[in-house]
Amino acid sequence: MAKAKKEVNPIEPEETNFLSRFSPSRQQKITIGILLVLISIAFGLSFISYFVNGNKDQSELGNFTSRNPDIQNWLGKFGAFVSDFFIYKGFGVASFLFVRLLFLTGAYLVLDLAVGKLKKTWFWDIFVIIILSILFGFFGNYLPELGGVIGYEMNLFSQDYIGKSGTLLALIFGIVIYLIFKIKVSPEKIKGFFEKTKKDITEELKPINNTISTYNLEEFATDEAAELPIKKFEFQSDEEDLGEITLKPVSQFEINKESLKPTISNASELILEPTIKEEILIDNNKSHENEFVIEKVEEEDIVEENLASRLVADFGEFDPTLDLSNFKFPGIDLLKDYSSGGITINQEELEENKNRIVETLRNYKIEIAQIKATVGPSVTLYEIVPEAGIRISKIKSLEDDIALSLSALGIRIIAPIPGKGTIGIEVPNKNPSMVSMKSVIGSAKFQEAEMELPIALGKTISNETFVVDLAKMPHLLMAGATGQGKSVGLNAVLTSLLYKKHPAEVKFVLVDPKKVELTLFNKIERHYLAKLPDTDEAIITDNAKVVATLNSLCVEMDNRYSLLKDAMVRNIKEYNEKFKQRKLNPEAGHRFLPYIVLVVDEFADLIMTAGKEVELPIARLAQLARAIGIHLIIATQRPSVNVITGMIKANFPARIAFRVTSKIDSRTILDSGGADQLIGRGDMLFSNGNDLVRVQCAFVDTPEVEKITEFIGSQKAYATAYLLPEFVGEDSGIQLDMDISERDTLFRDAAEVIVTAQQGSASLIQRKLKLGYNRAGRLIDQLEAAGIVGPFEGSKARGVNIPDLVALEQFFNNEKNND
Repeated sequence: MAKAKKEVNPIEPEETNFLSRFSPSRQQKITIGILLVLISIAFGLSFISYFVNGNKDQSELGNFTSRNPDIQNWLGKFGAFVSDFFIYKGFGVASFLFVRLLFLTGAYLVLDLAVGKLKKTWFWDIFVIIILSILFGFFGNYLPELGGVIGYEMNLFSQDYIGKSGTLLALIFGIVIYLIFKIKVSPEKIKGFFEKTKKDITEELKPINNTISTYNLEEFATDEAAELPIKKFEFQSDEEDLGEITLKPVSQFEINKESLKPTISNASELILEPTIKEEILIDNNKSHENEFVIEKVEEEDIVEENLASRLVADFGEFDPTLDLSNFKFPGIDLLKDYSSGGITINQEELEENKNRIVETLRNYKIEIAQIKATVGPSVTLYEIVPEAGIRISKIKSLEDDIALSLSALGIRIIAPIPGKGTIGIEVPNKNPSMVSMKSVIGSAKFQEAEMELPIALGKTISNETFVVDLAKMPHLLMAGATGQGKSVGLNAVLTSLLYKKHPAEVKFVLVDPKKVELTLFNKIERHYLAKLPDTDEAIITDNAKVVATLNSLCVEMDNRYSLLKDAMVRNIKEYNEKFKQRKLNPEAGHRFLPYIVLVVDEFADLIMTAGKEVELPIARLAQLARAIGIHLIIATQRPSVNVITGMIKANFPARIAFRVTSKIDSRTILDSGGADQLIGRGDMLFSNGNDLVRVQCAFVDTPEVEKITEFIGSQKAYATAYLLPEFVGEDSGIQLDMDISERDTLFRDAAEVIVTAQQGSASLIQRKLKLGYNRAGRLIDQLEAAGIVGPFEGSKARGVNIPDLVALEQFFNNEKNND
């Protein structure tokens, strides 16, 4: 009957449960957990009863099948047999730890906690069972119940090779391992405990000593009760101190772990598994506790006692945040919560889409073994497992047919899903949910991210907060059609960094050709922004100033590489660590280097106006700036070859594609299709050189950004914005060579070569005078400043203003007379 049922409907719930029998349901977990708890109680009762009536039951164990023998164990024959097996023939008294292990495992299953957390508990308890049984094996001849047969035999086996003393030393070493790795005992903690206890005792003795001093020695000698309260308090104070040392951090850590654990809902009895509803509800409900999460992180940072090996004990590590030590990060309450209590799962919509997908595939004779759904903010992912023998390409070719049957805006088929043996069909939700920046910033994944430059982009299809590290990208290219969310994505990136990094740790160089997208960040100019000297505004809106800023960043890059070379390190992280440890001398030019993030909106507009002058510094920064902490974020509508050259694009492995209108545009951005099937409004694909991840970008509105910048701008700031090095262009360099005394010694010879050939080029001077390119270039600049050759004309050779050598000689004579 089951076989016939499978042929009629391959996606029945019974079939799904059969295929997924290795992942038990909630009811199965509760049943197994209660069974384990009861077994642990039975074991405990039988073990205790063994020590009361074990000797009487010993002789009756051989007649186990008979119903007549008188068994005194509290659990009858079963209890007598189990207790004899574990205590007498097994590990002795240490077998009581099996009761604890079974009870904990059952409790974890009933409470739906992660049983995987018990792996270490099982390991260490079994380790203790073995150590104790071997240790009690020394008394096997007198009390065999202490160590059991196994402990006794293992003890004898060890004595045959290393003797009694060696066995005892090995056991002591095992106990030490348990204390260090499990109990976390260290010499510093033991020393601190005794010092604290001694201090408490001394403080309690002070009033008693003062009291005793008022009496004479004879009265003190007869006062026998004076010491009693002292001893009593000593024991109590020890216990309280131990509670403070060991129990408080563990309880806080476990509560924090459990608060982050998502629960699974049995919202549907279908084969569909839309279990993400509860997860998202919990995320949104707990978003109000995020400031508490931040406090937890600060408490965990109190591990200074483990940094005793510092070489800078006199002054401590250098703190780059000391200038703004009272700086407060913006609170999560400044952000607006746009969500309405989490993702609402429309059961009818899921069922209808499932039936249509199955029906469409059946029309093309494609049978399905299993199907399940994962509901996201804007898209639902249907994962299907086809029957054996079905070609994946056959399903992939039905993309348009499935879209037609579902009447959906855009269907995206992932065949197969990387890391899974399933095929994914992404279907847009009829009522998409908005992902607020508050829920993303407030998530534990972002708050606890140990990254150099963490960026919270949004939420994936499985409703997990998507956090990436800009320092590891190392540059980011954002592209998409107009109005699909690029500027909001840039604001989300900047907001993430503002919530995570101190002003001393990161600086922004903002280029905004639109003049309206990034102007709100003017308020944090003296906190987070970097600019050229003698410029009024830090945010660059004039394309003519962009070239000078980019070249200035190249100068900063070269200066930083020189510092890294002198410090003999390979990247900015190692350099800053070395500087914090005071191993680099500031008098030698060393300083703390903040990360610099260059953000360019509408890059195509820059290329249209500045062209090659922008391409060269951008290419240099993209190739070299990663190691010294300069990272680029470029946003454009379509990164075609005439906008972003292949050399620049090759250095942007991390790319974000918002919705585009054609597959060609999608391939231009991601080197693969998919962006043309997005639904817009922040729906995007993220690629870091490997797989594509679909993310719903977090929405941060203009009033929210304004509140954040006002909060930061109202605090104490640096005197000025972070000043970039001044860039001296070619024009100003030519003007400096007007002084005749500073001319090159070969200036006259070069002028004769140029006038004779009537062609002004540096390569000609190189060949005729056998010079390097740099010196030949300087000679050309000097000849231009003197008026012998004309200005640079691109690919053409410079014009020569003097017709022959006679006129050149007259030119030099006139210069002498003028001097």
